[in-house]
Amino acid sequence: MMRLVPDASVLAKLYFQEEHSAQCEHVIAAAAELVAPDLVWAELANIIWKRVGRKAIDHAEADDILAACLMLPIRILPTRGIAADALRLANTTGRSVYDCLYLVVAIQEGCLLLTADRRLVNGLRSTPWASHVRWVGEV
Repeated sequence: MMRLVPDASVLAKLYFQEEHSAQCEHVIAAAAELVAPDLVWAELANIIWKRVGRKAIDHAEADDILAACLMLPIRILPTRGIAADALRLANTTGRSVYDCLYLVVAIQEGCLLLTADRRLVNGLRSTPWASHVRWVGEV
């Protein structure tokens, strides 16, 4: 069993049935430990909010999904302690600071960042950090 840094795109797939949802469920269930930056909660809430805006779910469902998300057994790291590293990494890789917060956690924790963001994975493919990130379609 491995330790993982699941980003919000992966965790959202636990609650919204879409491509690669089954893989995400399996990998998350099998993980020895989940760890993420505290940004994950805001990003999950934003994903849920977008679903309400598209009328895919109603307000009550949104509240229930967020409550379930907040119960996930994820060890949370404060972004305050890693923001400077994420900024440096973003400046080096051209990826967003938000994405780099997850990547910094994966690097510091010696584990894998799992994402549904193919552009992130492709953007890091030829960098020294490629081994720290995996697209859900590759698991």
